[in-house]
Amino acid sequence: MQIVISGLAVGCVYGLIALGFVLIYKATETVNFAQGELMMIGAYFAYTMAELWHWPFLLSVLLAILATALVGAAIERVLLRPIEGEPTIAVIMVTLAIGMIARGVASAMPGWGTDTHHLRVPYQGGLVDLFQARLSMEHIVIVCSTAGLCLALFYFFRAAKLGLAMRAVSQNQLAAYYIGIPVSGTNARVWALSGGIAAVAGILMAPITFVHINMGSVGVMAIPAAVIGGFGSIPGAVAGGLILGLCESLAGLYLPEGFKDAAPHVLVLLVLMIKPSGLFADQIRKKV
Repeated sequence: MQIVISGLAVGCVYGLIALGFVLIYKATETVNFAQGELMMIGAYFAYTMAELWHWPFLLSVLLAILATALVGAAIERVLLRPIEGEPTIAVIMVTLAIGMIARGVASAMPGWGTDTHHLRVPYQGGLVDLFQARLSMEHIVIVCSTAGLCLALFYFFRAAKLGLAMRAVSQNQLAAYYIGIPVSGTNARVWALSGGIAAVAGILMAPITFVHINMGSVGVMAIPAAVIGGFGSIPGAVAGGLILGLCESLAGLYLPEGFKDAAPHVLVLLVLMIKPSGLFADQIRKKV
């Protein structure tokens, strides 16, 4: 049970980052390779407010999420909107450059640098005994927070006016524009939402992996999670992350040393061979 909970916790982080990939891809057909760096920025914002400025932890978390959301919206408005209509490779190169710039800026910031930092959380070091298994509070909080966020997003996309507008833009930007939805503004809000979700992932992960400039590299593992779930499926992104996290943890327990890092990629290859669109991809039929 300890291994399963640990795998689910890691999978939740993968799933949240993959969720950011999918949200941006559905709205703009762009893959944001800087999603992991947005996670890093969110963790650094929380560390700065809570540890360096000594603000209350909950306030620091909320402001860090908001600040990262604003960074995501600014990236879309300043760097990506001017190159709308350019080849996909151009957009990909811009997002890769954003990630490199973010790591460089973080390493040069006073109080951040290249050192490893610790974000203290109120539940740090807590343990829960459940059916003869000892579970850490860090892992339990990650799983519960991810479940709560997914429920909130489900309601948001089903009932909120902005959520419905985002769904309309993701399905057909031209039709959404014709019925009066501001497509450019909605895309900026999608990037902001993606940035906020990345910040949540970074803050949840910080007590386990600490805060450092390379923590965004976990975003590389989120891409296979999105592929497994189906790159256009929002529930599939989270499910793919959970599957990938469980696969990684169980492989580390039952397989020889060295197979832990390879097992998730083998799983991705198997999924692509069996169902290239992903396990939970939306099936859309077109008559041609």
